[in-house]
Order: sequence, then structure tokens, then C-alpha cells
Amino acid sequence: MFDPAQHPVVASAKRRRSDWRAALWVWLLAWLGAGISHAAIEIEVTGVDAELRRNVLAFLSLERYKNRANLDEALLERLQERAETEAIAALRPFGFYEAAASVDLQRVNGDAWRARVDIIPGKPVTIGTLVFKIQGEGRDDPAFKDLLKNPGVTIGQRLNHARYETLKDQVQRIANNHGFAEARLLQNELLIDTDNYSATISLVMDTGPRYHFGSLAIEQRSIRDELLRRYLRFEEAQPFDANQLLRSQFALDDSQYFANVEVLAGEPDAARRTIPVKVIAEPNRRNRYSVGAGYATDSRARGSLSWENRRLNNRGHRFRAELKAAQVEQSFEARYFVPIGDPALERLGFELSYARDELGDLDTRTTRFQPSVTQVRGDWQRVAFVALDRVRTLTDGSATRLTVEESSTLLIPGISFTSIPRGYLGEALFSRSLFGELRGSSAALGAVDDFLQVRLEAERVLNVAKQWHVLLRGQVGATVIGKAEDLPGTERFFAGGDRSVRGFGFAELSPLNDEGAKIGGRHLLTGTVELIRDLPRNLALAVFFDIGNAIDDFNDPLQYSAGIGLRFRLPVVTIGVDIAQPLTNPICRSVTPDPRCALEPGFDSNGGPRLHLNFSPKL
Repeated sequence: MFDPAQHPVVASAKRRRSDWRAALWVWLLAWLGAGISHAAIEIEVTGVDAELRRNVLAFLSLERYKNRANLDEALLERLQERAETEAIAALRPFGFYEAAASVDLQRVNGDAWRARVDIIPGKPVTIGTLVFKIQGEGRDDPAFKDLLKNPGVTIGQRLNHARYETLKDQVQRIANNHGFAEARLLQNELLIDTDNYSATISLVMDTGPRYHFGSLAIEQRSIRDELLRRYLRFEEAQPFDANQLLRSQFALDDSQYFANVEVLAGEPDAARRTIPVKVIAEPNRRNRYSVGAGYATDSRARGSLSWENRRLNNRGHRFRAELKAAQVEQSFEARYFVPIGDPALERLGFELSYARDELGDLDTRTTRFQPSVTQVRGDWQRVAFVALDRVRTLTDGSATRLTVEESSTLLIPGISFTSIPRGYLGEALFSRSLFGELRGSSAALGAVDDFLQVRLEAERVLNVAKQWHVLLRGQVGATVIGKAEDLPGTERFFAGGDRSVRGFGFAELSPLNDEGAKIGGRHLLTGTVELIRDLPRNLALAVFFDIGNAIDDFNDPLQYSAGIGLRFRLPVVTIGVDIAQPLTNPICRSVTPDPRCALEPGFDSNGGPRLHLNFSPKL
């Protein structure tokens, strides 16, 4: 079929018309662009402090229009006229009712303008009379008492409308959150006498009676209702507190039994003076799988594979299995948890594990079965446990000595305490500000010799200035036993590495046996002082000093190092890259130093700097 559009003459004519139209559009756009003025206005506000300056800029139309196109001179004049009244209005919420303002607008260069707003605030209005009272049952509520002591507004203070509104909002919020469903403001007045530069504030609330928690309705099918009720932070007939609803929701969320949870307050029942509660929860997936890989200078390349069944049955039992592999350690763990008591804070656990670790010149293989009970008492999480260990320890040989193998089967009972944050509800602890553990065994329980061991760890971040922080970290370990060699290899102490004494390799610091092998010590002492300076883009710079060693006697010498580091702050963790320089040589600074340290010049050199990569909780 003949297509006219494909004919050479017709196609050429169409191309010419198309070119003509394109040229016309380009000309029109250029003509329109020439008429557009991209004015830029630089605004300067003088005569007021930073807080008032921000509010003035927020009020100014000049500020809102300063980067807009099509700002001709006529429009700029109108904006200039409005700026005076806007600047004066911006000062009234801060108690300045006699302010004066002048605006000078000048062209700087081309389409650029400069607006100077000069303000004379005048004499401010101050609070002359303050009436703030709470009546009804709420007058004895601790939250209201604290607010009455520190309301944020005082007599003689310059009037600030925002502070008054904040106080009013706080009063109403406390009433709502604490179950005063009939609360009402008897007085709510802010009167201003501009002639006498004085303001009167009257805020009086009658809280009425306090309501209590009413009936509980539960809509879920994941676990038994009886178990869910044990997660709740309130009971029926207790005084109503909305914060306990929120804490209950957090506890149920952290249980991982549910994909979505809502703990909702219903309509108040005036006849019974109760507020009913409804819990709506959707089941979470039973199984969760995860694969991980990474690198750290202590463990080097590493990976993990885990499987967790969050809900084995409607009684809330759960199971977790994890396989880890790195160049210096490999392990498999299987854990079974049973909720007991307050299930958010208490559980019975059973752990079966196998681990292989390289520590100094020791190669340990440990098979462990460990029942434990975890409970929270006040500000402490307590874990009581009994570990049944089968430990096989190999001390590496060399060209001049044989590999030594030792095996033992023993029971190690123990108890540990970890400080927890206020309001803790069983969530994972990414850091332990204070941790202590007491463990031990005896010959009657399979040990080579009776031993008792204590471990202490502490970590604290002090904010010394706006962008400056000090990290303090320390570890102490002490063992009562005749000889360190009689301790199972898993119970001996080593120092050095990313979170120990940097500048030295992982588990490099240790006492030596008669053959010169690093076999670990009875005691441990390490400490860190780190000064951190915040930088833009979630970065930080650190300088640090580390001290410590694994020792057999507290009089043995310690090792030292210092260095610098860079911190990358991610949403949950901080990645640290450190370069640490040893200040001592462990070969020369030991109980039995190498004779060459005194005879050969330079032999006691501290060695070169060492790179460390580490992960820690976000500061």
C-alpha cells in the first residue's frame, strides 16, 4: 500500500515544518527566559538575639520569597512594606509589645538585593502574677507535684507565650496519661497589661477522680492468653497509666511472637471509673534464618549461619541454632528457652555447644551443656548457671618441643550480674556498663585443682562537651588456684586485641611456660582511656591509651600502647578503624625477660604500629 508519509518529497516537507516549529519553540523559550528575573535577597536582622532572630525570619515574607523567580521591584517594595509589621509581630510572643522596626532594601549587584531589618525591641513584658494550681485527686500525683515545683514560668521572668502553651499542654497530657478522664481547666488565662509591662497567668485544673484499668480484651492466636497477660505491665483495678500501656506494647514487641501489636485504651466508663484495654496482635513468622559475613583483625575473616524458631508451641518455647566460623575460632550452639515468671525478664535456658578457639599457643576444644536461669532484680540482670564441660587443650609445639594435650570433664557452677537500663524489658543489650561474674569448680566436680574466679567489666562514656566524649573501659580477672597450668584452657586469661590492649595481636599477651609457650594467666588487668571528637557526616576522631596484661601475679609488669582512630557511626553500631603503637615490648617487659633485651641494642624495640578494625555499640 502506498504511504504518503514515506514519499521523499512529502517526508522532506515534514522535516522542514518540524525544524521550523522547533526553532520557534527555542525562540519563544529564550524570549520568556529573558523576562524571568531570578532575584536573590540577602537578609540581615539586627538588634535581637539568636532566638528572636530565628522567629523574625520565620515571620518575614521576604525570607519565604527570597529565592523565588519573578521578583520585580514592585513586588519587592510590597514585601518591604510588610516586613516592618511582620518583624514587630514576631516579637510579641516573646514579651516585646513596644518593638520598632525599620527595613532598608537595596540592590547589590544585578538581580541581587540586600534587606537590612533593624529592630529596637523596647521594654519587655514580664510575669507579674502567676496562679498555677492542681485540684482534685491529682494534686498528690508525683508528676503533677514535679510540674508544680518546676513549671518553666516564674514571676519576674520575661513573658514567653510558647512556655505558657507548653505548661498548659503538660498539664493536660499528665491528666490524660494518668487516667484523670474528667479533668478540666477551671482557669486558663493569659492577661497582658502593656501600660505596666506586666502579665498575669492563671492556670487552675480540677483533675477529678482518677480512673483505673478496667476489663482486658485480647485478640491473638500466637500464644496462650495467660502467657500474654504476664507480659503486660499493668493489672486490672490498678490506677490507670498510659505509660504502662506503651511499656506493655514494647514488651510484647520484643517477645518476637508477634508481627504487629497494639495495646489500646478504650472509652472511659464513667459509672465504674475504669478504662478498658484491648490487645490486638498478629502472629509473627515462626522461623527466621540469617547469614552473616565480616572481617575483624581479631577473628579475621568470619561468617555465621543461624536458624531460630520463635514459637515452638503456644507456651512460648523457642529454639535457636547458630554456626560460626572464623580463622581463630569455630563454634556451634543450640539453645532452648522457656519463659518463666515475668516472661519479658525471666527465662529458663538450656545450651548445648561445641567450640574451638585459638588463644595464644593454646588450641581448646570445648563441648558444653549449660542450664541457666535468667532473672531481673532491680537494676540488675542475674544469670545463675551450671556448665558441664568436656575440655580438650592442646599446647602448640615447635621444633624444640612437643605438642601437649590435656583433657578434663568438670562441672562449673557460677552466677553473673549485668547492670541494665531503667525500664528494661528484655531487649538485647548491646553494651554492658557493668558486668560481674563469679564461677569456680573443685576436684570433687572434676577439676584438676579447686579454683574460684571473678571477672569484672565496666564501660562508660562521659560527655565532657558538646562534641567531645571520653570512653573509659576496664577489665579485671582474678583466680584463686595453686598453678595457672591446672586451670582448664577455657578459664585462663589472655590480653591484646581490638577491645583489649590495642597495638598487640589477639591473645598475644600472656605468661609463658617453661618451654616459652603462651598458656594464659591466672589474672587479667586492662584499661582504656579514649578521647573522641565528633565530626560531620556521622564521623568521629579518637585518640586513646591502653594498658594491661594477662598475668600470674598482680606485681607482674603491664604493657602499654597509644594510637589514633576513626569512627563511622551507623544506626546501631560504630565501626572503628584504629592504628595503635605499642609503647613496651612483651618479650622484654615480662617476669622473665629475654636476656637479649639487655645485651643487644635495639632488641627491646616496641615494634611497628598495628591496624585494628572493631565494632562497638553506637555512642
